[in-house]
Amino acid sequence: MTSLYITIDTEYEFGFTRRMGVQSRAANFARAIAGVTPAGEVGIGWQMEVFARHGLKAVFFVDPMPALLWGTAAIEDVVGPILSRGHDVQLHIHTEWLELAGAANPLGAKTGGNIKDFRFEEQCRLLDYARGVLIAAGAPAPVAFRAGNYGANDDTLRALAALGLAYDTSHCPGIAGSDCAISLGAQNRAPLSHYGVVEVPIGCIGTRGGGLRNAQLTALSAGEILAALRHAQVAGIASFTLVSHSFELLSRDRLRVNRIVRRRFARLCAALAASRGLTTATYAADPPMAVAGAAAAPPVLPYNALRSGWRLAEQALANALYGAK
Repeated sequence: MTSLYITIDTEYEFGFTRRMGVQSRAANFARAIAGVTPAGEVGIGWQMEVFARHGLKAVFFVDPMPALLWGTAAIEDVVGPILSRGHDVQLHIHTEWLELAGAANPLGAKTGGNIKDFRFEEQCRLLDYARGVLIAAGAPAPVAFRAGNYGANDDTLRALAALGLAYDTSHCPGIAGSDCAISLGAQNRAPLSHYGVVEVPIGCIGTRGGGLRNAQLTALSAGEILAALRHAQVAGIASFTLVSHSFELLSRDRLRVNRIVRRRFARLCAALAASRGLTTATYAADPPMAVAGAAAAPPVLPYNALRSGWRLAEQALANALYGAK
């Protein structure tokens, strides 16, 4: 059995509110969380309807930092529907919001684009603040974390351990030169113990020339994701992590449905429901287990020209119609 962690970074859009002002909460929720368009919604509500249709569970990594501007109610509006549908809520942080926080900034005047930009003690304060907001918004105490932009470092892991969060999933082997500064490499592709927590890497597949590609809904085709999961089953790999976002089924400008990615999402969910030996899992009910030794560097799905060519053609069309992702 291979467990798939469908992880959805669920976040208000910082750049939109920086442009539009603090009065933009309702509009921000509509575009970044609910995915409202003239053709219907494709945000977390629609995504959870598809999950329910196929008996799937997901992990929503919710960013509480907008509460610095709008209070806990802004996060309650996100957390409540997720919990009511039986999904998992865990902790996410985009520290960019400190720029707009003013006197509410728990670090005074200090700001930074990623959590790794802060000292250990400051990271502890930010994580403690965000965890408190998430709990005040109705979520169970989180056990897992993902940094916004994957921008964590080893101090982030130490801070999580100090606060009692057992899992981090910010390490992305499939993105060379990412904002992640955790001291792990591309060979570290399975959950492993690191600085007091279990680090759960984002899944990836092989590319031409021996590289890796990140397992994100907009980065791989449904066929590639399913092939990667079948490969994991055959290889005896216990878990695989897929990343998406609350707004990922929208066009680049957040105004239209990206019908190509929406179809990919729906096809993937239907195929998962029909697959034997695959299950979706959550951190609350069935967290990943750390492995050691050679098992920490499991094989990846090898490059396949046909699968890759299909994805490139699909992405070219999506970019032309909906803007580059």
